[in-house]
Amino acid sequence: MWNIRKGDETVKKKTSILDIISMALLLVLSFIFIFPFYWILTGAFKSQKVTVKLPPEWFPLSPTLENFRKLMQNPALQWLWNSVFICALTMLIVCVISSMAGYVLAKKRFYGQAALFSIFVFAMALPKQVILVPLMKLVSFMGIHDTSWAIILPLCGWPFGVFLMKQFSENIPTELLEAAKIDGSGEILTFSNIVMPIVKPGFGALAIFTFINTWNDYFMQLVMLNSRSKLTISLGVATLQQEFSTNYGVIMAGAAMAAVPIVAVFLMFQNYFTQGITMGAVKG
Repeated sequence: MWNIRKGDETVKKKTSILDIISMALLLVLSFIFIFPFYWILTGAFKSQKVTVKLPPEWFPLSPTLENFRKLMQNPALQWLWNSVFICALTMLIVCVISSMAGYVLAKKRFYGQAALFSIFVFAMALPKQVILVPLMKLVSFMGIHDTSWAIILPLCGWPFGVFLMKQFSENIPTELLEAAKIDGSGEILTFSNIVMPIVKPGFGALAIFTFINTWNDYFMQLVMLNSRSKLTISLGVATLQQEFSTNYGVIMAGAAMAAVPIVAVFLMFQNYFTQGITMGAVKG
């Protein structure tokens, strides 16, 4: 039981059984989701013998940096840079293009607008495997196969990004846009000074979605990249697995290194992400 003071009135509120159960359930779920990351992080500091030990060693009693030393014998930092470069540039391009397209579809009126938006919605349900053959032909024709651009360019027109930013752009007051037009503001100034500040929460949420989606797009990376020096961290760590013996400590060290940019991007945009969810849940 706790007291809540509201003005001169003190209201007593009891903790219900449902609140206790909900809190316990959330703690259990939090543990389930956090434990794999904890296991990877601790496994990165265990020797190969300890990583396969039964019963498992829940905390490294004799931590070692040997796994990271072996990992650095491979171009691990180059793989990490390739992943960060591809994901960061894709995130920037997708967010800008999706914001512009979403604003146009939400606030401009033109012939075929509904049909165009329907195409984006239908494209969201289209798996990459369906368009793989024509996409490979197009990439080969452009001469960008086995380069970072072979992954970046096909993702620039992400249908989900356009759909998400259109929904956020619907919240822009039309009167505000009309006032800017009367004041002589062009489309570029209107978009940068009025539209972007309003849809910033959606921009941040889309940045997180795009970065994680690109980072985890193992299929496209596997198909488009061949050279060892141009691999991403996901592909590079996968090549460390051997047929008969696998050093799980080295693989966990690579996985721990790969998790750092994801966590950093989420922490950078988490406020916008939370605002975006709140805006989508509240009307009026």
